[in-house]
Amino acid sequence: MSSELAVEARGLGKRYALARQARATTLPERIAQLVRAPFGGDDETLWALRDVAFGIPAGSAVGVIGRNGAGKSTLLKILSRITPPTTGEVRLRGRVGSLLEVGTGFHPELTGRENIFLNGAILGMRRREVAQRFEAIVAFAEVERFLETPVKRYSSGMYVRLAFAVAAHLEPEILVVDEVLAVGDAEFQRKCLGKMGEVAGGGRTVIFVSHAMPAVSALTQRVLLLDHGACVFDGATAEGIARYRALQGGGAGRPGEYRAAGVTAAFGDGDDREDAPGPRNRVRAARVVTSDPGGVHRCGEPLAVEFDLDVPEPTSTLCFSCKLADAEERNIVHLWCFDAATRFRRQAGRYRLRFEVPRARLFLGRYTMRAFLSDRRTNAMYDEQHGICPFEVTMDGVTRDDYAWSAGDCTYLEGAEWVLERVGDAGAQRGRVAP
Repeated sequence: MSSELAVEARGLGKRYALARQARATTLPERIAQLVRAPFGGDDETLWALRDVAFGIPAGSAVGVIGRNGAGKSTLLKILSRITPPTTGEVRLRGRVGSLLEVGTGFHPELTGRENIFLNGAILGMRRREVAQRFEAIVAFAEVERFLETPVKRYSSGMYVRLAFAVAAHLEPEILVVDEVLAVGDAEFQRKCLGKMGEVAGGGRTVIFVSHAMPAVSALTQRVLLLDHGACVFDGATAEGIARYRALQGGGAGRPGEYRAAGVTAAFGDGDDREDAPGPRNRVRAARVVTSDPGGVHRCGEPLAVEFDLDVPEPTSTLCFSCKLADAEERNIVHLWCFDAATRFRRQAGRYRLRFEVPRARLFLGRYTMRAFLSDRRTNAMYDEQHGICPFEVTMDGVTRDDYAWSAGDCTYLEGAEWVLERVGDAGAQRGRVAP
């Protein structure tokens, strides 16, 4: 990594005017707006970025992270010279290649071959340069069979593969990429990360925006964390990701955990053993026990999911189930405890239920959990929680064949078991989660 700065930003700010009222639809309304316009009464302003400053040395890979609306895309548009800053300045040393909106520059009526040359020209490549890299672009995108097909017939995955291949093979001094991994499959994500790693390893600079923290962790050593338009952290990736997750949780709780309103202690910490069960059957708390701290799990490692349950009203058909959902809200794993002999069907109290999966083979990405406490006979739903216990999965050292997934053929539950204990009692019940 060079000591020379490839990107230098000083006091960057971007302000947008927001209309306070809807667009005029009649002539009198339009005249009234024109009369009021000089007095500035119709608009208010929004600072998408404010006083952002940083320097990025040549040859480094830097992540830009933050919640939706934090200002990430606005920053990248300024760095890509798509929009100018309202305040401050940015200095770029070298040619910039950017992929901000997948497929930008593609004409739907043109073929894949024609769009490679068109998109290359838009990104700053001469036709001769595109021709020299044409075979590499096509091989990376894996669209050989569809080169003569109009791209309007391409799937979104084919579209993004082709767009990234052109941008990545441009070989700019600075490569700016915004959320490209959100569209492709796991194999394409791996290829993209590898290619961006090559770019950084070759002495060029990569600026990468993503909500996929495992990908940010794998590619970068430094992150900029944006929140409400300000840069609130600039430093090591691991610490930046931890702060990002804290922002996501609004400062309450930790990654991979959930606690119901009013619950301050669970799973044996604090004084939770002294608390009486609540007034209704409910999920009191939940957590995902990942292989690594901070809510990060390595594919193929053991995974545990734990619940604190309040059961003041046991029934003979009480049942509990939970599902792990991916970033697209697809249910990937289903765990349940339906056994007729389970103690929480016969005896009121507080219970701890733990699901143990010896080898949790999950895709790279972000997951959340859904929990259901219900009556199997009447279908009464005592409690249900959605989108709780967020955690991340990394794919370090895992090949595609190891984690290929298809609907209806789930291999994640190999050897999975449940363990149930009543708080304050000795002994525990165990059972197998049959796939």
